[in-house]
Amino acid sequence: MFKKPSCCTYLNKKIVLASSSPQRISLLKQWGFSFESVPSEIDEQTSFVKPSFMVKDIAYKKGFCVACMYPDALILAADTIVVLNGKVFGKPKNKQESETMIRLLNGSRHSVYTGVAIIQGDKKSVFYDVVHIKMKKIPEYELKQLFGKHTDKAGSYAIQDHDDNFVDKIYGDRYTAVGLPYTKLVKELERFWN
Repeated sequence: MFKKPSCCTYLNKKIVLASSSPQRISLLKQWGFSFESVPSEIDEQTSFVKPSFMVKDIAYKKGFCVACMYPDALILAADTIVVLNGKVFGKPKNKQESETMIRLLNGSRHSVYTGVAIIQGDKKSVFYDVVHIKMKKIPEYELKQLFGKHTDKAGSYAIQDHDDNFVDKIYGDRYTAVGLPYTKLVKELERFWN
Protein backbone atom coordinates (compact mmCIF):
# COMPACT_ATOMS: atom_id res chain seq x y z
CA MET A 1 0.00 0.00 0.00
CA PHE A 2 2.67 2.52 1.04
CA LYS A 3 6.10 2.56 -0.49
CA LYS A 4 8.70 3.42 2.13
CA PRO A 5 11.74 5.07 0.51
CA SER A 6 14.37 2.45 -0.25
CA CYS A 7 16.98 4.75 1.30
CA CYS A 8 15.38 4.30 4.70
CA THR A 9 15.98 0.55 4.72
CA TYR A 10 19.71 1.11 5.08
CA LEU A 11 19.60 4.46 6.79
CA ASN A 12 21.67 4.18 9.95
CA LYS A 13 21.02 7.73 11.03
CA LYS A 14 18.49 8.66 13.66
CA ILE A 15 15.23 10.14 12.30
CA VAL A 16 13.65 12.85 14.44
CA LEU A 17 10.20 14.28 13.77
CA ALA A 18 10.27 17.90 14.93
CA SER A 19 6.67 17.72 16.09
CA SER A 20 4.35 16.28 18.70
CA SER A 21 1.44 16.28 16.24
CA PRO A 22 -0.60 13.09 16.74
CA GLN A 23 -1.52 13.19 13.05
CA ARG A 24 2.08 13.32 11.81
CA ILE A 25 3.22 10.70 14.32
CA SER A 26 0.38 8.41 13.22
CA LEU A 27 1.16 8.89 9.53
CA LEU A 28 4.87 8.11 9.91
CA LYS A 29 4.06 4.99 11.93
CA GLN A 30 1.47 3.96 9.34
CA TRP A 31 4.09 4.38 6.61
CA GLY A 32 6.60 2.21 8.48
CA PHE A 33 9.15 4.78 9.62
CA SER A 34 11.14 4.41 12.83
CA PHE A 35 11.63 7.80 14.46
CA GLU A 36 11.67 9.85 17.62
CA SER A 37 9.26 12.74 18.20
CA VAL A 38 10.82 15.95 19.55
CA PRO A 39 8.56 19.01 19.41
CA SER A 40 10.17 22.25 18.40
CA GLU A 41 9.46 25.15 20.72
CA ILE A 42 9.55 27.96 18.17
CA ASP A 43 7.20 30.90 17.87
CA GLU A 44 5.33 29.92 14.70
CA GLN A 45 5.49 33.37 13.10
CA THR A 46 6.74 34.31 9.66
CA SER A 47 7.22 37.53 7.74
CA PHE A 48 6.12 35.88 4.49
CA VAL A 49 2.57 36.42 3.20
CA LYS A 50 2.50 33.94 0.30
CA PRO A 51 1.08 30.66 1.71
CA SER A 52 3.70 28.37 0.14
CA PHE A 53 6.51 30.55 1.55
CA MET A 54 4.83 30.72 4.96
CA VAL A 55 4.63 26.96 5.46
CA LYS A 56 8.14 26.35 4.13
CA ASP A 57 9.59 29.05 6.38
CA ILE A 58 7.91 27.77 9.54
CA ALA A 59 8.72 24.12 8.71
CA TYR A 60 12.36 25.06 8.23
CA LYS A 61 12.46 27.02 11.51
CA LYS A 62 10.96 24.04 13.37
CA GLY A 63 13.45 21.67 11.78
CA PHE A 64 16.45 23.92 12.35
CA CYS A 65 15.56 24.33 16.03
CA VAL A 66 15.53 20.55 16.58
CA ALA A 67 18.56 19.99 14.29
CA CYS A 68 20.62 22.11 16.67
CA MET A 69 19.85 19.57 19.43
CA TYR A 70 20.37 16.50 17.21
CA PRO A 71 23.17 17.43 14.76
CA ASP A 72 23.66 13.87 13.44
CA ALA A 73 19.99 13.00 13.01
CA LEU A 74 17.79 13.35 9.96
CA ILE A 75 15.22 15.94 11.01
CA LEU A 76 11.74 16.02 9.52
CA ALA A 77 9.54 19.07 10.21
CA ALA A 78 6.25 20.30 8.77
CA ASP A 79 3.71 23.09 9.01
CA THR A 80 0.12 23.22 7.72
CA ILE A 81 -2.26 26.11 7.07
CA VAL A 82 -5.71 26.52 5.55
CA VAL A 83 -6.30 29.34 3.06
CA LEU A 84 -9.75 30.65 2.13
CA ASN A 85 -10.02 33.59 -0.28
CA GLY A 86 -6.55 34.79 0.71
CA LYS A 87 -7.24 34.53 4.45
CA VAL A 88 -4.88 32.21 6.33
CA PHE A 89 -6.20 29.99 9.11
CA GLY A 90 -3.75 28.38 11.50
CA LYS A 91 -4.79 26.63 14.70
CA PRO A 92 -7.62 28.42 16.52
CA LYS A 93 -6.65 29.94 19.86
CA ASN A 94 -10.00 29.16 21.48
CA LYS A 95 -13.55 27.90 20.89
CA GLN A 96 -14.76 31.30 19.65
CA GLU A 97 -12.03 31.44 17.00
CA SER A 98 -12.83 27.83 16.10
CA GLU A 99 -16.48 28.80 15.55
CA THR A 100 -15.49 31.70 13.28
CA MET A 101 -13.28 29.43 11.17
CA ILE A 102 -15.86 26.63 10.90
CA ARG A 103 -18.60 29.07 9.87
CA LEU A 104 -16.38 30.60 7.18
CA LEU A 105 -15.29 27.20 5.86
CA ASN A 106 -18.84 25.79 5.79
CA GLY A 107 -19.72 25.07 2.15
CA SER A 108 -16.45 26.58 0.94
CA ARG A 109 -13.74 25.64 -1.52
CA HIS A 110 -10.37 26.34 0.01
CA SER A 111 -6.74 25.20 -0.03
CA VAL A 112 -4.54 23.43 2.49
CA TYR A 113 -0.79 23.99 2.30
CA THR A 114 1.79 21.83 4.05
CA GLY A 115 5.45 22.79 4.07
CA VAL A 116 8.13 20.22 4.88
CA ALA A 117 11.79 20.54 5.84
CA ILE A 118 14.27 17.67 5.81
CA ILE A 119 17.57 18.58 7.44
CA GLN A 120 20.73 16.65 8.23
CA GLY A 121 23.91 18.54 8.95
CA ASP A 122 24.55 20.94 6.06
CA LYS A 123 22.12 19.15 3.77
CA LYS A 124 18.52 20.31 3.55
CA SER A 125 15.40 20.04 1.41
CA VAL A 126 12.46 22.39 1.91
CA PHE A 127 9.29 21.97 -0.15
CA TYR A 128 5.51 22.22 0.03
CA ASP A 129 2.36 20.69 -1.35
CA VAL A 130 -1.14 22.08 -1.71
CA VAL A 131 -4.52 20.38 -1.94
CA HIS A 132 -7.90 21.88 -2.66
CA ILE A 133 -10.87 20.99 -0.50
CA LYS A 134 -14.59 21.26 -1.17
CA MET A 135 -16.59 21.40 2.05
CA LYS A 136 -20.19 20.34 2.53
CA LYS A 137 -22.72 22.96 3.53
CA ILE A 138 -23.89 21.54 6.82
CA PRO A 139 -26.75 22.74 9.06
CA GLU A 140 -26.33 24.75 12.25
CA TYR A 141 -26.85 21.84 14.66
CA GLU A 142 -24.00 19.90 12.98
CA LEU A 143 -21.78 22.98 12.84
CA LYS A 144 -22.12 23.51 16.59
CA GLN A 145 -20.71 20.03 17.22
CA LEU A 146 -17.47 21.09 15.50
CA PHE A 147 -16.87 24.30 17.46
CA GLY A 148 -13.75 23.78 19.56
CA LYS A 149 -13.45 20.09 18.63
CA HIS A 150 -10.18 20.41 16.67
CA THR A 151 -8.36 23.39 18.16
CA ASP A 152 -5.04 21.61 17.59
CA LYS A 153 -5.51 21.66 13.80
CA ALA A 154 -5.24 24.37 11.15
CA GLY A 155 -8.71 25.53 10.13
CA SER A 156 -10.21 23.86 13.22
CA TYR A 157 -11.26 20.70 11.37
CA ALA A 158 -9.76 17.25 10.81
CA ILE A 159 -9.99 15.76 7.35
CA GLN A 160 -9.29 12.32 8.83
CA ASP A 161 -12.20 12.52 11.31
CA HIS A 162 -14.98 10.74 9.45
CA ASP A 163 -17.47 11.55 12.22
CA ASP A 164 -17.34 15.24 11.28
CA ASN A 165 -19.05 14.76 7.89
CA PHE A 166 -17.66 18.15 6.81
CA VAL A 167 -15.42 17.40 3.81
CA ASP A 168 -17.07 16.73 0.45
CA LYS A 169 -14.10 16.29 -1.93
CA ILE A 170 -10.30 16.43 -1.83
CA TYR A 171 -8.34 17.39 -4.92
CA GLY A 172 -4.75 16.20 -4.43
CA ASP A 173 -2.84 14.14 -1.87
CA ARG A 174 -5.19 13.83 1.13
CA TYR A 175 -2.18 13.31 3.41
CA THR A 176 -1.09 16.86 2.65
CA ALA A 177 -4.28 18.02 4.37
CA VAL A 178 -3.59 15.70 7.33
CA GLY A 179 -0.11 17.18 7.77
CA LEU A 180 2.49 15.33 5.65
CA PRO A 181 2.39 15.04 1.84
CA TYR A 182 3.17 11.35 1.35
CA THR A 183 3.95 11.38 -2.38
CA LYS A 184 6.28 14.38 -2.30
CA LEU A 185 7.87 13.30 0.99
CA VAL A 186 8.87 9.90 -0.43
CA LYS A 187 10.31 11.51 -3.57
CA GLU A 188 12.23 14.10 -1.59
CA LEU A 189 13.66 11.53 0.83
CA GLU A 190 14.84 9.40 -2.08
CA ARG A 191 16.36 12.43 -3.80
CA PHE A 192 17.87 13.57 -0.50
CA TRP A 193 19.81 10.30 -0.15
CA ASN A 194 20.75 9.70 -3.81
